Amino acid sequence: MIRLKENLGFGRANNAGLEAADSEFVLLLNPDVILEEGCVARLTEFIAAHPEAGAAGPRLARPDGRLDLAARRAFPSPLASFFRLTGLSKLFPNSPRFNRYNLGNLSPDTVHEIDAGTAACLLIRRKAIDQVGFFDPDYFMYGEDLDLCFRLKRGGWKIYFVPTAGAIHVKGKSTSQETGRMLYEFHRAMWIFHKKHYAGSTPSIVNGFIWLGIWSRWAALRLRARLTRHSKVSP
Repeated sequence: MIRLKENLGFGRANNAGLEAADSEFVLLLNPDVILEEGCVARLTEFIAAHPEAGAAGPRLARPDGRLDLAARRAFPSPLASFFRLTGLSKLFPNSPRFNRYNLGNLSPDTVHEIDAGTAACLLIRRKAIDQVGFFDPDYFMYGEDLDLCFRLKRGGWKIYFVPTAGAIHVKGKSTSQETGRMLYEFHRAMWIFHKKHYAGSTPSIVNGFIWLGIWSRWAALRLRARLTRHSKVSP
């Protein structure tokens, strides 16, 4: 156990653990995740058998049995983000175009390559993370796992969803303690990711609309939270 003197955020806290770890594989695991029997063994066996795999994540389910959509995602490109924020992804959940972000066209019962899993439960090859670096400390909460997976993929590694490995994600127990700040950090992470990975190849006027869209959404959800005392961080 590594005790930090202050709350440095999710990424920096995990980096402290990554610096201390020296194993061939490293398991990222949130305290609100309950591993099913054999979960880690199946992930380890899968990565060991696939030398191109930089990381692999299990089938994460919510306590009511629903799939945790963060367990398998595409990168939030400007177009994918637009479809998600406008509700088109929910209107066409099985569309490879409109719901690309949550990979709605792929069966959650089959092994498949993904752009990103979730750091709530993700097994990473040490060699891969040493190559691309640890979590970006610019993120305080949210987005850092997408960023890490983006760098893994750019470094030539593949990331897989392995449904034979299972876990239960209670989700939101720690972030619910500071809902206002977490709502802000969620949207801040969206802008950091876009600015870092997509802004350079996106026209300036589009970048402006994306910035405006992100922070307008934050303002609207913040207002709703004040009126209803309900702050939903990630839909």
